[in-house]
Amino acid sequence: MILKAKEHGDAPQLARYLMAMRDNEHVELHEVRGFVSDDLLGAFREADAIAKGTRCQNYLFSMSLNPPEGADVSDEAFEAAIQNVEAKLGLDDQPRAIVFHEKEGRRHAHAVWSRIDAERMPAINLSHYKNKLKDVSRDLYLEHGWTLPDGFKKDRARDPLTFSMAEWQQAKRTRRDPKEIKALMQEAWKGSDSRATFQSALRDQGFFLAQGDRRGFVALDYRGEVYSLSRTTGTKTKELKARLGDPTDLQTVDDTKRWLSERLTGQVKDYVRELEEQHRKKGLALEFQRKEMVDRHRHARDGLRSRQQGRWQDEERKRSERLPRGMKGLWSWVTGKPKKIRLQNEMEALKAEERDRAEKQKIIQKQLSERRKLQTKIKSQRETQHKEVAALNRDVAHYMMMGGKAPIEITRKFEHEATRTNERARTQGRRRSRDQDRSQGPDFDFN
Repeated sequence: MILKAKEHGDAPQLARYLMAMRDNEHVELHEVRGFVSDDLLGAFREADAIAKGTRCQNYLFSMSLNPPEGADVSDEAFEAAIQNVEAKLGLDDQPRAIVFHEKEGRRHAHAVWSRIDAERMPAINLSHYKNKLKDVSRDLYLEHGWTLPDGFKKDRARDPLTFSMAEWQQAKRTRRDPKEIKALMQEAWKGSDSRATFQSALRDQGFFLAQGDRRGFVALDYRGEVYSLSRTTGTKTKELKARLGDPTDLQTVDDTKRWLSERLTGQVKDYVRELEEQHRKKGLALEFQRKEMVDRHRHARDGLRSRQQGRWQDEERKRSERLPRGMKGLWSWVTGKPKKIRLQNEMEALKAEERDRAEKQKIIQKQLSERRKLQTKIKSQRETQHKEVAALNRDVAHYMMMGGKAPIEITRKFEHEATRTNERARTQGRRRSRDQDRSQGPDFDFN
């Protein structure tokens, strides 16, 4: 599994982030160890208070554990990986919390340690932790028989289509796949040998070359979204300048945005809005299914948790009643019988805990399997929408380069979609009329 980590300050803010349900379908506080409080916010406030007695600013070490897509990983496997990391980094017995997150049919874990040694008060030094985590991660892939990512097969090998958080947020705004955008930019760069050929290749894909404020060269789409060419093409600024020349010869970002705005007529804006509305409506049905499924899964887990707690209390009471009391208990203490009973109780409690964990793991895996099937449909719909938005980008760019005269492709698409919308409305109207006539029934005249 992929291990990513970071040193943190502001413990309360991190606790709120880890327990937030907004971006997750399921959140579970799995473990709080070494703190007085048993809730995450209270525990992290303790860490914050202890750190105030030191000069350490980033007094927490936070790590995420992300298995490959589709992999079913048990709680015990997550715990073993966390324990391994703990030993590698010298964080044994440090206060720790584990939180599980689930979203889109994937389950991953977050582990957070306090770096402050409470007895001596120094912060534990985590030297070269990224290299150590990479070693642990590679071992986990081999141990579980997962396919190794390219970055583990060969040193310095990286996926050229990986993207940052800012790029991911930008892709959400534009409803495009960030990997697809990078692939288009890199293809345009590889297939060009001058500014003119690169500019032409970008325009074919719906992007316009401009002078960036700090980055030298950027690309814009018709919405005015700015893309860094050094990041999207994976090329250094020096190489960009060698092929593209002086960036000051190009329009600035603000000038390019004004130029785009002037050429974006009402007709094309209407078509863009129509396409976005179609995407929104198509997504409503799957989003309804997703919300219904998440609510149903949460209810099932709450029910299991409640049943297990009730059963555990009954079993604890029965185990407690086995121990003799009063004079009988005193005599049994002399004979050593209570020790045997306690040993029996401990063994039964351990088996009961293993049983409960197995039941919980079974329901989680069943629900993940169901959620993944729905996610396959959602991904298919997203891919279709990404292709349609990419085609829209190209059409609008073509339109703008024609000086404001809408090309026949856009005009036909817009008219076709308008016709389809009107036909759907007329069909629905006829169906409602027929349904209303049927509900009234036949008109019998008995006079």
